[in-house]
Amino acid sequence: MISAVTEGIKVSVVTEYQPEYSNPLHDHYVFTYRITIENHSEHTIQLLRRHWHIFDSNGSKREVEGEGVVGQQPMLEPGEIHEYVSGCNLRTSVGKMGGTYLMERLMDGKYFEVTVPEFTMIAPFRLN
Repeated sequence: MISAVTEGIKVSVVTEYQPEYSNPLHDHYVFTYRITIENHSEHTIQLLRRHWHIFDSNGSKREVEGEGVVGQQPMLEPGEIHEYVSGCNLRTSVGKMGGTYLMERLMDGKYFEVTVPEFTMIAPFRLN
């Protein structure tokens, strides 16, 4: 698990290769990632947007930006935790992702970015 903390918001990531959805013969590798967002600040916050940078080990790069995460814009009170699982397709068996969440502090409407730590996605057969 990899984690980062920005303004009291802790984001942790765990990845898993999905062999049943992957097809290495056609350069198609599927990974899931579980994100845990913990509000250690003193303020209620809401996740508004995500911005991802996705890298394949062949040098290609993609950006994904949009509202919320998996169709939600979760609100977290101090001490609350939000978890979700999403996925990523790569053309190589090794890649990485990282990015930011745009959050709003509801008390005063202040917007701020929270770092999603860069994490690797590696098909297990690459580790042998």
